[in-house]
Amino acid sequence: MRSKLLALGVLAASGIAMARAPAQAQPAAPSQITIGELYASSGPYASISMPVYNAFKMWVDETNAKGGVQMQAFGNKRIPIKLIAYDDQSSTATAATLYNQLITQDHVDLLIADSGSVLTSVGVPIAREHKQFLFDVSGTGAAFFSDDNPYIALMADPVSTIWPHYISDYLNDEGYKEGIRTVAILYSTNDFTGTQAAALKGFFERDKKVKVVYYQGVPTNTSNYTVLINNIAAQNPDAVLELGYVGNDIAFLRNLQDSGNQFRFVFTIYGGTEKEEIEKNVGVSAVANTFSYVPASNYEYKPEIGMTQTEFRAAWEKKYPSGSGVAFGANAIYGYMTGLVIQRTLETTKSLDQMAIHDAVFALSGKLKTLDGTFELRKDGAQIGEVTPLGQLQPAGKDDLKLVAVYPPDLANGKAVLGK
Repeated sequence: MRSKLLALGVLAASGIAMARAPAQAQPAAPSQITIGELYASSGPYASISMPVYNAFKMWVDETNAKGGVQMQAFGNKRIPIKLIAYDDQSSTATAATLYNQLITQDHVDLLIADSGSVLTSVGVPIAREHKQFLFDVSGTGAAFFSDDNPYIALMADPVSTIWPHYISDYLNDEGYKEGIRTVAILYSTNDFTGTQAAALKGFFERDKKVKVVYYQGVPTNTSNYTVLINNIAAQNPDAVLELGYVGNDIAFLRNLQDSGNQFRFVFTIYGGTEKEEIEKNVGVSAVANTFSYVPASNYEYKPEIGMTQTEFRAAWEKKYPSGSGVAFGANAIYGYMTGLVIQRTLETTKSLDQMAIHDAVFALSGKLKTLDGTFELRKDGAQIGEVTPLGQLQPAGKDDLKLVAVYPPDLANGKAVLGK
């Protein structure tokens, strides 16, 4: 009996001790959150990389001016951001080395890819190998996303397999009604534009209305399109789609103007997405009445976090006045928008564990509206929101062009004008 009483006494004492024990201590807050990012200050990808980098720095400065990001995981304490950024100079070999350095030597909390699919391509396997979540700004190549890789999410552009569907939809719908019957597709052979070209070819073949009469890939470093344009003209297509990076579009538009060839519908990616950069390098007349995507830099969405497009552009021009060498355009939006996703991720993540980061990012899908539209992810991390309308660069006074959204009808703010 006495032993039973002793046992009961021990249990009671231990119960009192457990009741009095303090709740599990909250993990100590870090002194700063480190974010690693690559950028290209030179080389063929500088024109899309530097706007992203400058805009992301704007977000960092704006956040740190408030004391940092307010993180629920650390008792809603504000924690400042430290940005560690390296220049890969548009080299994939250099980028691979620097991605590794950010992960294994700098031990960054968050990792951001450089702009575009080429410089992102080397980062995807490295991040996956080290189980480091990769914030992919604009690398839209379809091969980057698979169900067995949880360490990536695309931020600011839809994946290339769905991004161009408004082009084929327009040509198969309104274009077909206006007599468009044939199309030529000329593309640069990289993950970004190659995937778009293959998707477009598939859309046309599926719909069996507009026929693809020319389909040709060329190296991304192609700088003269004269022979290629003459080869296209020999097929007499109604529509020509040239899919390349900024340098490709500049060379193509210059050579097209010089050739004297005219087509009823001409599309380039960056005529609209980096309008100022293209106009500066080829002139207004070479771009007039061509078609392009309408990026968030030219389209007003209603954000629920961060600045509107108008507010952001004003802030950009104040920080980077004309003559700074970095043009305002879609990629500036992409950099700032990536900062907003990271802000909300850090505010809501349960910890800085990389899978906790993954969970916080994916929890935002379909619920986050920024100046770039609705952020929505497929289960493999591909972006399926933020689809940009098809637009046309129409004359708007002397030496000026207005990018008018022409398709789909529910997003259009003008009507397309096709060539004769």
